[in-house]
Formats: sequence, C-alpha cells, structure tokens
Amino acid sequence: MEIQRAETFASYFDGIRGRTLRVAACIPRDRLEWAPRAGAFSFGDLLRHLGAVERYMFAENAQGLPSRYPGHGRELADGYDEVMEFLARMHSEAMAIFRALSASDLERRCETPGSVAMTTWKWLRAMVEHEVHHRGQIYLMLSLLGVATPPLYGLTSEEVRARSLPLESGPTAL
Repeated sequence: MEIQRAETFASYFDGIRGRTLRVAACIPRDRLEWAPRAGAFSFGDLLRHLGAVERYMFAENAQGLPSRYPGHGRELADGYDEVMEFLARMHSEAMAIFRALSASDLERRCETPGSVAMTTWKWLRAMVEHEVHHRGQIYLMLSLLGVATPPLYGLTSEEVRARSLPLESGPTAL
C-alpha cells in the first residue's frame, strides 16, 4: 500500500485505531496492569505505548524531527479512564500532524530512531503494522484471562467456516 494523500491515510488509520479500541474496551478495569509474565507489557503498558509511540515517535519523525518517545510507564497515565484518555489525546494530536502532511512531505525521507532513512509514507505504513502487532498481543492476553473479545471483522473463525462451502478434495490450487 502506497500512501499518497494524508487525508486518505488518516481515515484508514482511524479505522485501524477503532478496531484496537473495540478490543481495548474488553480489558477488565481491575486487570489493566496485569501482564502475562514478569517484565512483559501489561495491558496499560501496551495502550500507553501505542499512544506515546504514535505521537512522540511516528508523528515526530514524519515531520522530520527526532523521536521524543517517553516510554510507556504509569507516570504517563494511571488507571483505566486516564489511560484511555491519554490514548485518545495522543491519537488526536498525531492525527492533526498526519493530516497536515503534504504529498511532498509523504515522499520525503525521514529518519527513524534506529537511524534508518525511509520515505515518510513507508514510515506511516510501519506504524499501522506496529499497531496491529500490539492489538494482537491484547487479543492474546485477553484470551489467557478467558475474556471474550469481539471478532475483528464481524465474524468469528467458526462463523466463517459455518458459512463456507466444504472443500471437495483439499484446497484448490491457484
């Protein structure tokens, strides 16, 4: 996917974030700081990380500025409501920056925190992959706790299988 217009990307990423928020809403309030093992990100860490990295790394780098990522600690936001507000505020600030990018801004190179120069639109595409990776962690962690989650695109795997035609003699070759 090549990103040619900031507004088109912003609309797309809002949808990505919406799916993340739907699964984040399943996190039990009393388990916000639960982590699957010592040293692993908690739910709260993941949500603070998503907000902080979007705003202070991806958005800064997209403007040609260095990262200001502050980490994902509880000093950024503590408690379910504060964490969700922090995530929303960081997203709003980052989206204002992304929407202001011109077509030439999207084509220029930016430098990542790893000192890799890449086209800005590719950096934004990497942000989407980053979001989806951490959303998957939230789904898995909720599963470990036995918490029901919404299907990503409206149907569960079992519902898709029930609505599908049976395979006659194995998968069809392309």
